[in-house]
Amino acid sequence: MYAENSVALVTGAATGIGLATALAFARAGCRVVVSDRDAARGEAAAAKVRALGREALFVACDVSLPGQVEQLHRHIQASWGRLDAVCNNAGIEGEMAPTADCTLENFDRVIGINLRGLFLCLREQLRLMQAQGSGAIVNMASVAGLVGFGGLPAYCASKGGVVQLTRAAALEYAEQGIRINAICPGAIKTEMIDRITHEDPAAERQFAALHPMNRMGTAQEVADAVVWLCSPGAGFVTGQALAVDGGLVAR
Repeated sequence: MYAENSVALVTGAATGIGLATALAFARAGCRVVVSDRDAARGEAAAAKVRALGREALFVACDVSLPGQVEQLHRHIQASWGRLDAVCNNAGIEGEMAPTADCTLENFDRVIGINLRGLFLCLREQLRLMQAQGSGAIVNMASVAGLVGFGGLPAYCASKGGVVQLTRAAALEYAEQGIRINAICPGAIKTEMIDRITHEDPAAERQFAALHPMNRMGTAQEVADAVVWLCSPGAGFVTGQALAVDGGLVAR
């Protein structure tokens, strides 16, 4: 599926969708750069990639800090000299509250990681890919970037921004061999959802019922979509916000 020695980067790769995506890239034949704020779990994720017989590099990075983002991408360039596929996955849900009760601190933190942090990464990735004349990037958005969800104003704003940033950048680099898309997952059974539901079966059933398939998705299902979007098989796909959501936004 991927050319020999292709390099893939996944941010927020220590757990959940990020970890599943890092392993999916490895299974597709890529060398994988695992990045996360959590060094211990990030190193463990890189070890799992190596257990699949692929090279892995862990680089600690808080995407909200420009200096760390620049260092991450310099490290990739120095180590492997190229960057072929990216999943900008690092993100947080923030605190739940109606818009009038959303604190400025919470709003700034969510935007700072989910949107500004993704922008910082995207800018560095585009510079690397322009130099080599190729590359594919998938930005992790959400169905909350396509439809509204009460109680998550900052999260919805950040993910809507990711969708629009993706579209703008896709247009700018379409003739330079760089494809840029977004994935918009529905409710996916990960630690993030567990923090919201507190693993209460009744709450989990409510989340499942949002989807016509009447279940939550899996991290693997999202990871498979990311790997396809970055692959040559999606060579004519750019500027899209692909909902992986069990039919939620079709309602």
